[in-house]
Amino acid sequence: MGKKSLVKLTRKTNPRIVSLILTLKERANGDSAPIWKDIAKRLETPTRNYAAVNLSKINRHTAENDVLLIPGKVLGAGLLDHPVTVAAVNFSESAVDKITEAGGVCLSIEEIMESNPKGSGIRIFL
Repeated sequence: MGKKSLVKLTRKTNPRIVSLILTLKERANGDSAPIWKDIAKRLETPTRNYAAVNLSKINRHTAENDVLLIPGKVLGAGLLDHPVTVAAVNFSESAVDKITEAGGVCLSIEEIMESNPKGSGIRIFL
C-alpha cells in the first residue's frame, strides 16, 4: 500500500468572515456580479494572505472620489489628500480618522454590497 497524502483542512473561525463569504457567493450568483465571487475567493484564503494596505499607497494610486474594495485591512500609515470611498474587512482607527478627515467614507464590505449590488465602478485594491 502507498502512503496517503496528508491534506490539512482549514476552516475559518471568525463567524463574520464565514457569513460574509457565503453572502458574497450568493450575491455573485443572484446579481450576476463576478466581483463578489472574486472577493469571496480572496477571503477564503488564510488570513495571513489578506491584503494590508497603507493610506500612502491609496493616496498614490487613486484619484478623487474613487471607490475601492480592499479584501483585508486598511492601515493608517501615510497621508490621504483627496476623498475616496473605501470598503474593507477591517480598518485601523488612524485609517478611519484620516479617511474621514480627507472627506472620504469608510464602509464594510457588507455595506458596499448593499449600496452597489452589481459592483459597478468598484476597484479591487491590493
